[in-house]
Amino acid sequence: MKYKDWLILWLNNVIKPSVKSRTFARYKEIIGGHIVPELGEYELFDLTPFVLQKFVAELLQCGNLVTGKGLSVNTVNTIVTVVRNSLKSAADWGELSENSADKIRRPKKTEKEIGCFSVAEQKNIEREIFKRNKDKFFGILLCLYTGLRIGELLALIWKDVDFASGVISVTKSCHYGIGENGKFGRCTELPKTFKSRRVIPIPKQILPFMRAVKSRSASEYVIANGNKPVSVRSFQRSFTLLLQRLNIPHRGFHALRHTFATRALECGMDVKTLSEILGHKSASVTLNRYAHSFLGHKREMMNKVGKLLQ
Repeated sequence: MKYKDWLILWLNNVIKPSVKSRTFARYKEIIGGHIVPELGEYELFDLTPFVLQKFVAELLQCGNLVTGKGLSVNTVNTIVTVVRNSLKSAADWGELSENSADKIRRPKKTEKEIGCFSVAEQKNIEREIFKRNKDKFFGILLCLYTGLRIGELLALIWKDVDFASGVISVTKSCHYGIGENGKFGRCTELPKTFKSRRVIPIPKQILPFMRAVKSRSASEYVIANGNKPVSVRSFQRSFTLLLQRLNIPHRGFHALRHTFATRALECGMDVKTLSEILGHKSASVTLNRYAHSFLGHKREMMNKVGKLLQ
């Protein structure tokens, strides 16, 4: 059997029934864009470790379909995961005697520097939000003080907000892509992991503003344009324009989440609590990601103690 034929069977019978529509669409994109054009005509038994490792090397050198340059290590590792899983299923189902993909050497990941806003930049952003007084921009403030992901923020409805207890229930996330009906549009799904379903405390200083937004809202969504939900791209664009207006160097929307985590550690929040608020799989994930902030805070505290003892 040719690899391209197996991939169609695997995609429709193994992946589609077991993953979210967004993940299925991503697998389909990777298979159609990268795997089938290079490896699709191979018979399954001809996919030797050398053939697969050569494929990985080419992705790193010239795998970008738009620029012709190399793909990032993270993207290549995602493609490797699809190849490995598809060939493992082929071996499990008896279509392949040995899973040669197990012998692929993955390119080494390099940890990305966590980008966050300085205290001064954060204050400028907050001042501009209050100055403009647009309810849509309240979402930026909410992310700064809760660490919500953009998909989680834009999927929030007022029923998820418990004003009496001062908490937000994160039960879903949204993105724009091909839905189950085969059409492009807004897709709302469960959060990315079980831990991502969580309850987040609303900081007391944010609660009054949230009540005010609710009193004026004409939508079931917390962040809306009139009575309609806001799209991810539109909100990202608004955030970019806000940074440009303030002459703050561009950072992605996710920097708001990193800023929240950094400020929380600087204020002495323990890693386990922060991990639960962020919805990470474990406290070790949080510690690895924000070790620089955590250690920096510890050093600062030790310096203060040292000065007091002098």
